[in-house]
Amino acid sequence: MADEPENLTLVFLRPLDGKMDRLGEDMRDVKQRLTAVEERLAGVEKSVAMVHGDFAGQSRRIDRLESRLERIEQRLELRDA
Repeated sequence: MADEPENLTLVFLRPLDGKMDRLGEDMRDVKQRLTAVEERLAGVEKSVAMVHGDFAGQSRRIDRLESRLERIEQRLELRDA
């Protein structure tokens, strides 16, 4: 039986099997890294949303101050020249 020729299909498939195993390991690593990137991106999006909220709050405060300043100018009868 040792003198029998080896099946050529198996000769070519064995190296491919090892390569497929390594490819599967690489894909697991890529998926983990992609998940980490998605989590970081979600954090960045949350931070950007918070900044937008802060800007909106500042705009409200400025609008209120502007309104108060206009009332003060009217009471003091101050006008732009």
